[in-house]
Amino acid sequence: MRSGTSAAVALLFSSVAVPLLGAGKLTFDDRVELTRGLTAEYATVKQLLPRSKKPLAINADGTVDKKAWQEASHKNGPAARVGDLVQITKINIEDDRIELEINHGMRNGPKWYQRVEVGMGTQTAPIAQGDSNAPAGTNLVLMFNKPLSSGITSADIKKMLAPVLDFEKRSATQLYAESLPPAVQKAIKEKKVLEGMNREQVLLALGRPQHKSRETRDGMELEDWVFGTPPGKIVFVTFNGDKVVKVKEDYAGLGTEVETPKPPL
Repeated sequence: MRSGTSAAVALLFSSVAVPLLGAGKLTFDDRVELTRGLTAEYATVKQLLPRSKKPLAINADGTVDKKAWQEASHKNGPAARVGDLVQITKINIEDDRIELEINHGMRNGPKWYQRVEVGMGTQTAPIAQGDSNAPAGTNLVLMFNKPLSSGITSADIKKMLAPVLDFEKRSATQLYAESLPPAVQKAIKEKKVLEGMNREQVLLALGRPQHKSRETRDGMELEDWVFGTPPGKIVFVTFNGDKVVKVKEDYAGLGTEVETPKPPL
């Protein structure tokens, strides 16, 4: 009787233990979030990144093997220096690590066009010129030394990489937008165009126009940008030089049902 009971208990524990072995591991949704949150992200380099075909290790606490990094730098040169902007172009998630391809990784040998020279007679020069150590590509790997657990996010990974890569610095576009007058900033946030805006500010507010046209009116060279497609709201923005001189909103393909919004009571 006891042996039968022991066997039943053992069977019960074995049936429970198997699924528990996977508890805490990365889920499919975790992997999707990490991939979406890291791929194509830009970061500013905080310490020299050597070129390396073999991924250079970064520990989860942000430390690196300085000797290995220095050897890779002496052998292959730098991929990016402090202050350079780099991009994560591919990631690979393993059980205990995340591999990151930076700027499309390290390419073997020069491009074909870097070996081509043009000129006359004996006076030739290569088509591609410049510093061979200009920002290029490399490979990194974030080491956890234990299985990744469910719930880890791309924001967590960026914090771990912070000693090497800074994801928090604002882009030049953000800095430019923040330097604008409050009224222009408000219009951009609300996706509106004001008279007096320039082309860059209009692009920030509405993006690229669907159509452009130029004409001369009253001796002025004017350019019209058209945003939107029927049916719906169409925005016509007229430039004189680099400044907006007129903004007109209309509705196309909606008949006479659309009324001008009334102010709140």
